[in-house]
Amino acid sequence: MADRVEIYNVEKAMTEVELDDDGRPKRTGSMWTVSAHIITAVVGSGILSLSWALAQLGWIAGVGILLSFSSITFYTSTILADCYRYPNTSSGNRNYTYMDAVKSYLGGAKYKACGFAQYINLSGLAVGYTITTSLSMV
Repeated sequence: MADRVEIYNVEKAMTEVELDDDGRPKRTGSMWTVSAHIITAVVGSGILSLSWALAQLGWIAGVGILLSFSSITFYTSTILADCYRYPNTSSGNRNYTYMDAVKSYLGGAKYKACGFAQYINLSGLAVGYTITTSLSMV
């Protein structure tokens, strides 16, 4: 009898999943999870060499470069956030991946070119991290 009740509860829970406006399960993120994801994305391996790079540039040029890169990051982030829904930013279809956004806005050939560029970038990053890791082990 207990097995039947448990199965019933699981089936009931699966049918009562709240759905978003696009038919997928409703997201349950909060400001804490968003903050954690942003911090882990921004604070990557590049942040480890930031102090050395700023020391090489000096106070004025280092702070200037830091501010210019932060403004570029802010600008590209707002553009990417505007591409989240297409064609209307408040009620359009969601683009769940970067490639979905490229396909919605640019279409066919540019979509394939962007995918190719992403794979080239991914391969280059893998080679770069492998070389950096091997040099650090010596």
